Amino acid sequence: MNASEFRRRGKEMVDYVADYLEGIEGRQVFPDVDPGYLRPLIPTTAPQEPETFEAIIEDVEKIIMPGVTHWHSPYFFAYFPTASSYPAMLADMLCGAIGCIGFSWAASPACTELETVMMDWLGKMLQLPEAFLAGEAGEGGGVIQGTASEATLVALLAARTKVTRRLQAASPELTQAAIMEKLVAYASDQAHSSVEKAGLIGGVRLKAIPSDGKFAMRASALQEALERDKAAGLIPFFVVATLGTTSCCSFDNLLEVGPICHKEGLWLHVDAAYAGSAFICPEFRHLLNGVEFADSFNFNPHKWLLVNFDCSAMWVKKRTDLTGAFRLDPVYLRHSHQDSGLITDYRHWQLPLGRRFRSLKMWFVFRMYGVKGLQAYIRKHVQLSHAFEALVRQDTRFEICAEVILGLVCFRLKGSNKLNEALLESINSAKKIHLVPCSLRDQFVLRFAICSRTVELAHVQLAWEHIQEMAATVLRAQGEEKAGKPPCGAEFPPP
Repeated sequence: MNASEFRRRGKEMVDYVADYLEGIEGRQVFPDVDPGYLRPLIPTTAPQEPETFEAIIEDVEKIIMPGVTHWHSPYFFAYFPTASSYPAMLADMLCGAIGCIGFSWAASPACTELETVMMDWLGKMLQLPEAFLAGEAGEGGGVIQGTASEATLVALLAARTKVTRRLQAASPELTQAAIMEKLVAYASDQAHSSVEKAGLIGGVRLKAIPSDGKFAMRASALQEALERDKAAGLIPFFVVATLGTTSCCSFDNLLEVGPICHKEGLWLHVDAAYAGSAFICPEFRHLLNGVEFADSFNFNPHKWLLVNFDCSAMWVKKRTDLTGAFRLDPVYLRHSHQDSGLITDYRHWQLPLGRRFRSLKMWFVFRMYGVKGLQAYIRKHVQLSHAFEALVRQDTRFEICAEVILGLVCFRLKGSNKLNEALLESINSAKKIHLVPCSLRDQFVLRFAICSRTVELAHVQLAWEHIQEMAATVLRAQGEEKAGKPPCGAEFPPP
């Protein structure tokens, strides 16, 4: 393909993408295929001779699209949103065209410098404390990781290195192995599974702190665990506080947990993967209060801020905590400006070496939407979630199982877990909308997350009508038309 054909095919692809997104509402949101459907549809080996672009596009519709879960359908209410916008897609095209591998400033100065500035822009949008910003001479700064899982692991490994060096400086006879076997990290019992995985990869034990009645980690429970472990000769070193948990969008109490971490000398990492985008709105900024106690903070613009995957924003108060843990300097990666103090090499801030020019997506989106446009987008989703909550509350067969704060509603039929499992199975089998569940206090709960950029109130209302129809069918089938009192605990009252 030469430049001339690329121009032609590129325009065709843009038309295909625009048609796909404009017509996505008409596609079945969840695919109707079985595992292994694709292999029989394609050859067992790559073609020896070139094939035409037309043939490939034909196969996209014939082979790929039937197996796609349409995350950007207005009838997709599962998991959490994954961001998508036309400006971000255009920026991704430019990123692919430039094709730099921006592991160091010298590898592509613009790639490094734009990322630093965009992370400062975003930090200011969130009103992060000045210590987290790079500025022109700050000690902190931001970096784009691939996912929140990576950010948590990077923070844990940096914290592990920091505490190990501190202990060895005080007691040189201590070996790394002797320290490692005593290290303990902590997170709420509502924290994402990626936190547990970080502990596994980092070779440290992770302890779950029981959450309170609102599924939040509180100071008393954390302090109790710390005292117990210190008495047992263990070494607490790392705490993950979650703002907007995956199960029910609950918020750990940073204003309580933060001072404890500060007093005990523990690294505090704040994971706000989903909820963080909402903090650009003044009315939701209070949910971030206490971040001043954190050593690192992370959220995913690629979830709810219209920046396509992957773009996970992470800030640290002292970037030397990261670079000190991950810095390796083989001759072939060195350059004349690396010790100037004027720039940073992001290869020292992350696990991989290579990195794409992801800050282009932020630059395009921030400029073409503006802060006000992004705020309006967040507010619309929150309004739609409260509209769905109101619909649920009007039907006495259902209950709300967690406080609705942002764009997620946790609800269930009043009755057994088996009943709610049957309801979800019937909903997802019909494939008109798509939901996923969670478990709250051993209760099977349905999650309704506002996800699509194009979702409107009409889609939410149609989804609720469909859920009601499925509920009626399930209740009739199981003979539970008169479901009992909710076993989910005290139902959360309307705000």
